[in-house]
Amino acid sequence: MRRRTVPIRMAAVLAAVAASAGCTGNAPTPSASSPVVIGGTVKVAVNSEITSFDPYSAFGTRVARYAYDSLINVSAGGNLVSGLATGWQADATSATFTLRPGVTCSDGTALRASDVARSLTYAGDPEHQLAGAQSALPSVPFTTGADDTAGTVSVRMAAPYSFITRTIGLLPIVCPAGLRNPKSLERASQGTGPYVLSGYAPGGPYVFTVRRGYAWGPDGAGSGAPGQPAKIVFSVVPQESTAANLLLTGGVNIAAVNGPDRSRLAGRGLTAAGVPTVVGLTFFNERGGRPLADPAVRRALVAALDRAGLANVAAGGTGTPATHFTATDAVCHADLASTALPAVDAAQALRSAGWTRTAGGRLTKDGRPLHLRLVTSPDLGSTLPSVAELMARTWTALGAEVRLVSENLNALVNAMYQEADFDVVVGTSPGFLLPASFIPFFSGPPPARGLNFAGVDNPEYSRLVAQALREPDTAGCATWNEAAAALFRSADALPIADGTSTVYGYRTTFSAGFGGEVVPTSIRLHGGAR
Repeated sequence: MRRRTVPIRMAAVLAAVAASAGCTGNAPTPSASSPVVIGGTVKVAVNSEITSFDPYSAFGTRVARYAYDSLINVSAGGNLVSGLATGWQADATSATFTLRPGVTCSDGTALRASDVARSLTYAGDPEHQLAGAQSALPSVPFTTGADDTAGTVSVRMAAPYSFITRTIGLLPIVCPAGLRNPKSLERASQGTGPYVLSGYAPGGPYVFTVRRGYAWGPDGAGSGAPGQPAKIVFSVVPQESTAANLLLTGGVNIAAVNGPDRSRLAGRGLTAAGVPTVVGLTFFNERGGRPLADPAVRRALVAALDRAGLANVAAGGTGTPATHFTATDAVCHADLASTALPAVDAAQALRSAGWTRTAGGRLTKDGRPLHLRLVTSPDLGSTLPSVAELMARTWTALGAEVRLVSENLNALVNAMYQEADFDVVVGTSPGFLLPASFIPFFSGPPPARGLNFAGVDNPEYSRLVAQALREPDTAGCATWNEAAAALFRSADALPIADGTSTVYGYRTTFSAGFGGEVVPTSIRLHGGAR
């Protein structure tokens, strides 16, 4: 496993992180028959500044698909479809991709198989410290090869890895000009994608201009369809309430809204794409000397929780208890929690583990109280402090002493990865598409040599993961789910709620993929947009 450093930890957290009054009006919901705008501009709201447009950086991955392509793509139904490659073969140790002929970079140069191989090698080199790329790539090293005559790119893994096509195959490819001057990628694009970064200002806006003649997008999508915008402008809108106002007035065409403002967007003629999410993924500090190193205590605390109540709070009244560590549209998702979570009498389980209640109602063992430092951050979700508060009340009633701490994002990351100063941390799901992406969080070395900040050591999970990694793609789903069930049984972590976030469009239609990522070639601007 590669060494992953602090920026990569932050990238993992940022992967997880998905207000002024104004006049409102009703816009007619666009449909396939609505008139489209030729050569228009679509305005998109993002909730924070994009400090780098390098597709391999922690921040540039958010908009990489506008200027860069990958070898393959994932359809709305979860199937693999063409991208830069029109054909591919893969098992658990190697893969071969056959490139589409005629692909060009934004500077006009033809893309060769050797260019793709160099881009993959560059992204996978741990010495380059590319946070966005390394958090998306396999956790085992790989080598690449290319045949420019045949137009093929080959990948060979140093150890078995199930999802070669869904990791390496989905990585944005940087053209040779970008690899020659990687620093330039922060403010310019060097890819084969449907748009080119043409305007940048600190704090936004960020402007992308369409590439004429583009014809190698997902499943052969191009840039010449009626209604495709000539420009896409990203503006920074930190507050969801402001984004909602702008959607209603036409100030923006596309924005994600996940909180209570969704209620005032309903029935207002906006297009909407629901995106499954997991809210409130909770980890327990299992390092030696911490009270939750004892699995019996973890199981008791988890069993005591009102999961339905927590889910209702976590998802703003619309959630249900989470069924898995992944969202419902993730690869290999299944309902595991209902059968695998501990179902014990919490008070009796704590007594059996040696904890007794004092006359004052406090739980003690060997003269020491059960003290828990429960940490969360509103930066990861506005409802998470309320989720943590409900947990704290439940555990206090059991006899634990709970110190509830709400931190900003940087302080939370420091508590998790630097100081290990927590017993329970309530965050949000990293939002991974693949079960394999969780491996470094649930096994392996702790910081600073890995991402296992909670010190999880579950031999059953590790054994099943080793088996699943030898089974290619979704053939190993049953084994991956057995591994996840082992984590539930041991109460190594607890996802709180299955919820839904929403991406809205004003006089705009589009397709949204996993995690709410809008597919650039699917965007259509309809008549009447401002």
